[in-house]
Amino acid sequence: MFTPLMGDLRLPRTAGRSRTRPDRLLGDKAYSNRASRAHLRRRKIKATIAQPRDQREHRRRKGSAGGRPPAFDRVAYRGRNTVERAINLLKQNRAVATRYDKRAAIYDGTVQVASIRIWLRDLTRSKNTP
Repeated sequence: MFTPLMGDLRLPRTAGRSRTRPDRLLGDKAYSNRASRAHLRRRKIKATIAQPRDQREHRRRKGSAGGRPPAFDRVAYRGRNTVERAINLLKQNRAVATRYDKRAAIYDGTVQVASIRIWLRDLTRSKNTP
């Protein structure tokens, strides 16, 4: 599903048509495979994807024939963790996690209400702490 997802990607701009090529892709270890990395290279998208331990060990066992490891930006990868935690907070709301809403606009409203609830909860917690 990676290739069709990247093909349908549209990044809106304030003016002009949407971009179809992001500057960088942050992915988890499941996307660390030749096909995904080759697709990103062809589209000139920088990849920040962690490499699983078994892939690292296999490359090391091959020695110089294993090639060099793919580039990895640790600072950029940390931003992915922030997004994952935000999604997990949203999924604590049952309606967001199970997606009961049939229409995308209604589901979008559900996600926005859940986001507002999280924001208000954090806002009230920060006021109560000295």
